[in-house]
Amino acid sequence: MEAQWRQGGRGRGRARPGDELAARSGAAARPPTARGRGGARGGARSAAAGAIGEGASGECRVLPSTSAAGPRAGKPALSSLRKFDEIKKANQAAAKKLVEDQLSSSSEDDDEDAEAKQGKILDKTFTIYTSQTDGDASELERTRQYMNDAFQSGAMTCLICIASVKRNQAVWSCCGCFCIFHLVCIQKWAKDSLFLVSSPLTDDDFGKKDYPWPCPKCRFEYKRSETPSRYYCYCGKVENPTVDPWLVPHSCGQICEREFKPSCGHKCLLLCHPGPCPPCPKMVTTTCHCKKARPVPRRCSAKEWSCHLPCGRTLLCGQHACENPCHAGDCQPCPRVSKQRCVCGRRTAERLCASPQWQCDQVCGKCLPCGNHTCEQVCHAGPCGDCPRSGKRSCPCGKTKFTLPCTEDVPTCGDSCDKVLECGIHKCSQRCHRGPCEICRQEVEKQCRCGKHTKRMPCHKPYLCETKCTKIRDCQKHQCRRKCCSGNCPPCDQVCGRTLGCRNHKCPSGCHRGSCNPCPETVDVKCNCGKTVIKVPCGRERTIKPPKCKQLCSRPPTCHHSTQEKHYCHFGRCPPCRQPCQKTLTCGHLCPVSCHDEALVKQTGLHQSAGPWEQPSEPAFIQTALPCPPCEVPIPVECLGQHEVSALPCHSANPYSCKRFCGRLLDCQNHTCMKECHCVTKLNSSADEKKAGPECSQCEEECTKPRPAGCPHRCVLPCHPGDCPSCLQMLKIKCHCKLSVLYIECL
Repeated sequence: MEAQWRQGGRGRGRARPGDELAARSGAAARPPTARGRGGARGGARSAAAGAIGEGASGECRVLPSTSAAGPRAGKPALSSLRKFDEIKKANQAAAKKLVEDQLSSSSEDDDEDAEAKQGKILDKTFTIYTSQTDGDASELERTRQYMNDAFQSGAMTCLICIASVKRNQAVWSCCGCFCIFHLVCIQKWAKDSLFLVSSPLTDDDFGKKDYPWPCPKCRFEYKRSETPSRYYCYCGKVENPTVDPWLVPHSCGQICEREFKPSCGHKCLLLCHPGPCPPCPKMVTTTCHCKKARPVPRRCSAKEWSCHLPCGRTLLCGQHACENPCHAGDCQPCPRVSKQRCVCGRRTAERLCASPQWQCDQVCGKCLPCGNHTCEQVCHAGPCGDCPRSGKRSCPCGKTKFTLPCTEDVPTCGDSCDKVLECGIHKCSQRCHRGPCEICRQEVEKQCRCGKHTKRMPCHKPYLCETKCTKIRDCQKHQCRRKCCSGNCPPCDQVCGRTLGCRNHKCPSGCHRGSCNPCPETVDVKCNCGKTVIKVPCGRERTIKPPKCKQLCSRPPTCHHSTQEKHYCHFGRCPPCRQPCQKTLTCGHLCPVSCHDEALVKQTGLHQSAGPWEQPSEPAFIQTALPCPPCEVPIPVECLGQHEVSALPCHSANPYSCKRFCGRLLDCQNHTCMKECHCVTKLNSSADEKKAGPECSQCEEECTKPRPAGCPHRCVLPCHPGDCPSCLQMLKIKCHCKLSVLYIECL
């Protein structure tokens, strides 16, 4: 009897009541009508449950039909099961192939074809440029790297979403770092950046200034009007370029014609390409930096050149000429040393010719025009000037002016000082005095900085309450928590610390709103041997396929051979060795079959299924060393009776019977051995090879040699060699008359 969950199907599928009754009665159920997303799956399993029962021994068997329509109803169920098994096997094969393709890094025909195709596209892109440089492509390495990344699967990654950039997706390229982003990602990035910059502003201030937004990688700033809204090729000529397998991804295939940087008046000659344009390959006629050499033709990108002759231009000192080789820009300061006087002329010192003006550390000390004081300035040029104490002078508070000789000090006026104190509110109440005013000691009712509390206290003391600010800072996450805050909360001083899109690092910036900047780190993805490396954005190293390495695998062989077959660097186990085994067999020959030290052997019977509902598992394979097969080298072997020589495999090269009659001449010299081919022992080396040996049969025949004429008797001896002996039998002979009888010996 089937379980209820098997009769009603699994998942969201439901069997109809009629099907359940048919299953309980033992009849073959038809596929039930399914509802919901799991209908097909539940229906197939319900049909299987109705059509297949469980025997007493635990094995699956087809339930007998109890109605005339049973066989016809069972066919759809079996067909559904068969289709389900076929689809399952196809999915398993596809998954296995996907895993093998993901883990394999060995060169295949498809990879070689793709590389050849990529090489043709690059050559086509560089053709016009190399025609200007006589085939020299040394200046194209940087551009070639960008183009190789465009072809390499996973090398082009959008730093905003940390996903691969495919050739059929709309993209945008930064003109500063040439990094490529998804168009949708960069539009959202620009919108978020503009919102974060303009959010602290009021509605009146918004729109008065064109705030920029930065590139996620190089922070190159773009205006609001430069926010990308359409998908263009690299050179910007074609909108929505079509996907062409024979062009660089996202390229229009036309000549780039972008202005070179720095601008030289020429345009790029490559086909529409990612990355920076190469140096200008045009030929121009130009002279050296110092203009002494004759003009020579040179590449426009290297038109600045030096003739390496002395510059000869007069230096700023006006006395010497520049002795450096021909150079660009202004000449360096004069490096010569000369004796020069200071500004006041009292001291002389050796100094660089490029800095003739210098001051000594002596006070001037010259008598001023008043005749009472001396000049207190340090080494200076020109006259000392008037005495600073001459003319009208004010009292310390500045209210009264006096005209006194320079030898007398200005007295105080006796009025109140009235200078504004440091508090900025009250004035000094002391009489006119010399020196700084005292601190303000008036008691006032002060309001704290946050404006929530008041207190009477000396004016010079600040008043800060203990109330902590509860406003949210500009990060929109954390409270200010500053004591007695004025309301103008400072920026959040905490570290953001959110995990970046790479899932490896945390944001090191201060706490902020919006999305974090992309992780700036790059990770080296290496092949197994480490000689082939590609750089990918941090976070992509877990999903990108390792680079294909053209270096030979350097692992030691795992079999008995001293060297392994040549194959490229790879991950995982090395492929099985296909070299001849060449082990010495017991017979002395070398094993000619392929190496079998690591043969895959199928294991069977290890897992016992719990019941018919359990799906059969895939067979397990183990690696083990198999013994060498029997030697198959043909060896000529003679049969036991020396009738023939046949080539037999070495492992079975033993004397054999050819199944013929022995044929050796017996001792009777009349007959041959009629035994099946057998071994014959030679009694001596001089014996005839055709003569019978002790193993041959003995002749037991009677002598059949012909008798002499007139002898009617047989030879009384058994079969023998040589002539028969004379017949000794007596014959009775009558005379002519028949009367007398004589007894005589036979001839």
